[in-house]
Amino acid sequence: MPVLSPTDHWGTVTWLGLVRDQSDGVASEAVESLTCDWGGPVGDVHHGLTRASCVRVKQQYPRSTEIANVRQLSIVSAEEVAVIATALGLERLDPAWLGATVVVEGIPSLTMVPPAARLMVEEGPALVVDMENAPCRFPAAEIEKAHPGHGAAFPKVARQKRGVTAWVERPGTLRLGQRLRLHLPPARDWPHR
Repeated sequence: MPVLSPTDHWGTVTWLGLVRDQSDGVASEAVESLTCDWGGPVGDVHHGLTRASCVRVKQQYPRSTEIANVRQLSIVSAEEVAVIATALGLERLDPAWLGATVVVEGIPSLTMVPPAARLMVEEGPALVVDMENAPCRFPAAEIEKAHPGHGAAFPKVARQKRGVTAWVERPGTLRLGQRLRLHLPPARDWPHR
């Protein structure tokens, strides 16, 4: 019996980026395509089957513990990025400042898509959503560099709009203009929360 269900929600890839170096911040560099293998986007600092644990999982592991890399990509919504830009008083928010890997247009409330959902490209990669990407000070610093006085508010205004982290389930190449279909796991609420 299938567990994941394809939905009628399709998104279009409108921007792609690689974070090649984090020595001077989290900014990504716009690219035309991403080759994604089992370790994620080739050439990105987040590429790899494993990674050192970070603040996202500090309640589970001591910092720098080697764990599976389910943070290979940072996927953001074009619509949510526009809302953040408006809240910051900016005409436009460059996804590079967010360290984004993929910008998708057309999937409503992308940040709230549940873990284990898939974003699937026909004849291309399949990406598994790990979790919401909480807003932090690193994109705020990139925004501040570009627009002094506008970055500090980022963590607050980007809450539940910062996108998701994901990992590659099926390798392939992501290209601008490709369509991704959202597949969802069954909806349920754990009764002991």
